[in-house]
Amino acid sequence: MSELQLIRPRAEDISGQPILRPLPSARFRSIGPFVFFDHMLEQAYPAGSGMNIAQHPHIGLSTLTYLFEGQLQHKDSLGSDQLVEPGDVSWMTAGDAVAHVERTPQAQLGQNKRLHGLQVWLALPEAEERCAPSYSHHPAATLPCSDALGVRITLIAGKGLCLESPVAVRSPTLYAELRLAAGANLVIPAEHSERALYLIDGDAELDGEALPARAMAVIPAGETPLLGACGECHLALIGGEPIGPRRMNWNFVASSAELIDQARQRWAAGDWPQVPGETARIELPR
Repeated sequence: MSELQLIRPRAEDISGQPILRPLPSARFRSIGPFVFFDHMLEQAYPAGSGMNIAQHPHIGLSTLTYLFEGQLQHKDSLGSDQLVEPGDVSWMTAGDAVAHVERTPQAQLGQNKRLHGLQVWLALPEAEERCAPSYSHHPAATLPCSDALGVRITLIAGKGLCLESPVAVRSPTLYAELRLAAGANLVIPAEHSERALYLIDGDAELDGEALPARAMAVIPAGETPLLGACGECHLALIGGEPIGPRRMNWNFVASSAELIDQARQRWAAGDWPQVPGETARIELPR
């Protein structure tokens, strides 16, 4: 295999929740349609506290939240009010304009709890970036899985690895959770022109080269490297077809500066769909 290109994530903090963010990076603005990748690190929240991300806007993208541990309450300007549990897919397409809230459920606030998971943003194709917003929730039991020879694959979104997710993606997409037992192997097929692996936990190598923990390894186009588990390991595999150049500004993704400027002006002016029952909001950064 050609030399691995590694993306070292930068550390962030969102309302007290520690994050590692490999995408976007200076060298890779996207992988397939994925323009944003956040690893919400394991975090213990004592009784009386929790994650609380107030009302904020999006355009031109779909957000996907996938938890390994803990619970979140998703609320949005479409009227959705959904409890998200480990293994579920919370899938929101912003299109022209949407606002949402993500927080620890009220029922959990009085107890000690933990949170761990991933949130990604997928840019919409240019022809659909101003589509009507939508939301869907896919319980863990509805996601396709395969489990053989020490390799468990859950297809979170898109198509690949002989599986297809029910999540209604808008462009060719691959998003899978991989769990390998010690000594197991998996060939990463060249089903999509852009692919990357993110090692969440454990020890793994790609064609004999060690993968750094909590870094993203970009797989060269057309190559089919062998993923090997040196011990039990947990990874995310993302990919798809290039989406084309996109601008990102705060929570907005668009193909043009004009759409970004319009969204900023609308949010600042309060001309935006509101999440029912919510008054707190995150203001535009200066």
